[in-house]
Amino acid sequence: MSDGSGRRVRAIAAKEIVEFARDWRTIMAIIVIPLLMFPLLFILFPVLLESEAAELDALEVAVIVQSDDFPENLHENLSFAGVVTLIEPLPNLTTLSDPAGDLERVRNSSVDAVLRFESNNQTWSYAILHLSTSERSNEARYRLLATLSEWEDSEVRQRISDGGLDVNETLDPLRWNGDIAQGDVATTGEQAGMVLSLFIPLVLAIWTYSSAIQPSIDMTAGERERGTLEALLCLPCTRLELLMGKWVAVATITGIGVVLQICGLLFAIGYLASSSFIGLPKLSLVSVGLIVLSILLFAVMVVAFELALAMRSHSVKEAGSILAPALMLILFPALFTQVINLDGIEGFWFAIPVVNILLALRELLMNRVITEHVLIWVMSSLLYASLAAYYASKQFSREDIVTSLS
Repeated sequence: MSDGSGRRVRAIAAKEIVEFARDWRTIMAIIVIPLLMFPLLFILFPVLLESEAAELDALEVAVIVQSDDFPENLHENLSFAGVVTLIEPLPNLTTLSDPAGDLERVRNSSVDAVLRFESNNQTWSYAILHLSTSERSNEARYRLLATLSEWEDSEVRQRISDGGLDVNETLDPLRWNGDIAQGDVATTGEQAGMVLSLFIPLVLAIWTYSSAIQPSIDMTAGERERGTLEALLCLPCTRLELLMGKWVAVATITGIGVVLQICGLLFAIGYLASSSFIGLPKLSLVSVGLIVLSILLFAVMVVAFELALAMRSHSVKEAGSILAPALMLILFPALFTQVINLDGIEGFWFAIPVVNILLALRELLMNRVITEHVLIWVMSSLLYASLAAYYASKQFSREDIVTSLS
């Protein structure tokens, strides 16, 4: 590209970026939201969960206990677990799990759960009636099951001890010798990389596509609908330069959003690492460089594809109705690649569009640089990006598409 052509492309790109970024809502969408999304998700969400868990722990639940011979020590254990009990006689039922007359009491929340407990010589039978759509009822069921499990464990130990056997040797004949953590030869950096590889490629792919939708529509169908695209065609530039200028503008806007999102992600990961929730991955310079290359190739393909589809649309509304559902072309492969086993994976997976980049990101985040795989996804991505760019250039060369309907 000559100096004159490069200047024209840069001028077109600058013009498009300035026009698109004039609205404060656009600044919010491309700067503030990506920067704050991960910190809010990774920091506030755990705090919210912790608050909800503390609220449930402090909650007292009301349970009806139906039994003719309820053990006193079990009754005390339920009280320690924050379960307020009311003892009733055990009704005459075919099975203990039959709701019978207690159905409405549980459904109308007059009681959180019903525990039926029956003694059969040296064994006991029980059933719990609860409402799965109620948090209080689910909490009551959870506490009942936990308390019953502890009580059963105590009973088992007592019986073993009464039989003259050693409780620990009887219940725990097989034991791990040493530190369990020492048995894992993977480093903390490798473990962190594996965890991050399960969601970072998915988020990057979806955000790259979705953040490019609005500028792609505004700079193609939007200008065509406003009747300003013909004015651009009167400039001393070729159709290819016009396309390149718009592509640079969309790619710049999308890139800013992705970079800010990564910054927010790194900040959130650093916060989680300081709280020992997750470690930081250790990546080589080669892995980092290849990650940048993979995202760049993906962005080239996605932006060119969206510009082409938006240019073929007759209006902004039509472009939105086409590009928004087309996100499924990214989402389904992204979800699919999360379950693919990378150990011994066949090379052809790295030649499938979208899947190749996502698998490449997963491998690179785990600091795996496999030459064969790198060559396949780089060559295939270059091919797909070139085809997308060619398709977009063909749309910009069609007079019936570029000119407005008016």
